[in-house]
Amino acid sequence: MAALEYPSRMDRFERIATLDDEVQAEALDALLSGQNIPHVMACYHDTALDGIFQGSRGWGHVEAPAAFKAQILAILADLKNTPSPSPPDE
Repeated sequence: MAALEYPSRMDRFERIATLDDEVQAEALDALLSGQNIPHVMACYHDTALDGIFQGSRGWGHVEAPAAFKAQILAILADLKNTPSPSPPDE
């Protein structure tokens, strides 16, 4: 009889952080993918209500295994502290 296999702690995804906007979400997604950190980006946009909840709840959130929480929060903090490039002067 084979032993039952249960998902490891690494397999369980949990909500890690709320994201402010689509630009932040895309940048974080690229950084996490580049570091091979398993994650899912969940957008709060609802076509029936045309994204009405995004104004109060944020763009969405990132989910990942709890083992990566500190690393993801550090990456997100660095991303938020990085100044946006200003448009060229005309």
